Amino acid sequence: MIKPTKSTFITGLIIFLIINFITLGIGGLFTGPGVTSEWYTGLSKAPWTPPGWVFGFAWTTIMICFSIYLAYLWPRAKNHTMLVTLYAVQILLNFGWNPIFFYFHLVLPALVCILALTLLVGYFLFNYKSDVKAVSLLLLPYLVWLFIATSLNWYVLLNN
Repeated sequence: MIKPTKSTFITGLIIFLIINFITLGIGGLFTGPGVTSEWYTGLSKAPWTPPGWVFGFAWTTIMICFSIYLAYLWPRAKNHTMLVTLYAVQILLNFGWNPIFFYFHLVLPALVCILALTLLVGYFLFNYKSDVKAVSLLLLPYLVWLFIATSLNWYVLLNN
């Protein structure tokens, strides 16, 4: 465990913001053309599918909250190897969903990917709650959005 300081928090926050937004940006390379593609526009989508701008707003908010959470958690975590491993898997799952769904059009594997990501974020929430207490609430936007995104993916799978 690292001694929590303001400097440690700010440094961690900057690092996690950079990593998280680079991940979003790279994932977005596979999403941008996918959203307007003939394949995606031709899908039967859930009636609760939000308008396009909501996705950008949601992911920006989620990654800011997640970065704050991680910066707060980092110095308090008892096992940094485990935290880094979980974070790396989260990055791979988060990034991986975009090409699986939008580029390869593999709806079932995309659903498996987003379900795994949802479980992992839930694990972060409950496993580290004793380390970060109320700061865990910063994961709720991520978890709620993943439930929505999972339901949208599920709907596409069942109705196309």
